[in-house]
Order: sequence, then C-alpha cells, then structure tokens
Amino acid sequence: MRIIAGSAKGRSFDAPRGRDTRPTLDRVKEAIFGSIQFQVPGATVLDLFSGSGNMGLEALSRGAAAAYCVDASPECAALIRQNGEKLGLTDGLHVLCADYDTALSTMISLGRKVDLVFLDPPYASDYALGAVERIFREGLLQRGGTVIVEHAFDQPPGLGEGPWQIARIKKYGICGVTTLIWRGQE
Repeated sequence: MRIIAGSAKGRSFDAPRGRDTRPTLDRVKEAIFGSIQFQVPGATVLDLFSGSGNMGLEALSRGAAAAYCVDASPECAALIRQNGEKLGLTDGLHVLCADYDTALSTMISLGRKVDLVFLDPPYASDYALGAVERIFREGLLQRGGTVIVEHAFDQPPGLGEGPWQIARIKKYGICGVTTLIWRGQE
C-alpha cells in the first residue's frame, strides 16, 4: 500500500495481516480523492473501519488538519499508529480502538465535528446504514460535509430517506462508492 499524493507521496505503508480487512485499492482511492480534492486541505476527517489507516493517512498527506481513524481491532489500531509514524503523519492523527457505534458516541459527546467521513465496513453488514444515520442525525458532520461509503456494488447499503442526498454512485469492479451530502435542510 502507498500514499498517492501530498507530503508523503509515493511512500509505502503496511496493511493488516490476514483476510479480515479489505484495503481500498489505489485506483479507487485515487478516484475518491480526485472527487473531493478541494475539500481535503484543512479538513477534519473521520475514517471508520479504518484497517490500516489508508484513507485517513492519505487525507493527512493531502493537507487535512486532523484524521480520526477508528477500528475495533487492537492490532489494526496499533498498525495505524505505526503507519502514521512510518509516514511522518502523526500530527493530527487520532486513533480510536473501538467499534463504530462507541466511537461515534464518544465523538458526539465531545462535540467533535468532521468535514469528511470515509466508511468502509464489512460488505455483508448493515453497519454503513447505522453509521450514516447517526452521523447525519446527531450532528457529527459539518454542514457542507461529505460522507463516502464503500460497499459491494451489487449490495448497496440501503440508504433511503434521511437528511442526506446521494450525490453520486460509482462502480470500480465489484466495489461501489456512494457519496452522500447534506440535503440542505437544517
């Protein structure tokens, strides 16, 4: 795995061992960041189901002010910290070892607000829908913020009505990427 652009461009980092995680492919990551490139500098980013820290670290390399990388696995949380050190991206890196629901509760109770959210939950779970509902309904996302959900293209996360609007859905092989934005209501 490698950082595509920014201060750590071209530098490699480690992925978790085993088959319990599914790192975002470089071509998918490049397309995602290409679509949000002007939102990243100075942003506060939340990378849920972070695995290696791939998306949060890429955001920091591209000038994000802070990245909260969340994974329930202690091994993944330790790896994210190691990758941050290896890449020289520890300023603004916050690693939370918790399930997504606990991490969201913690951030909400502390009054944290984020500009960008990356969600890459296990494809066969309903975690994406649960996380999206909490992020939008409990005010974690800044107005004008964006949520990007990776999912199996043939199994979209069922994001029905809510305070969000689906801005785009893209297909990359078996992977689907759905981008959500505020619908515009208060």
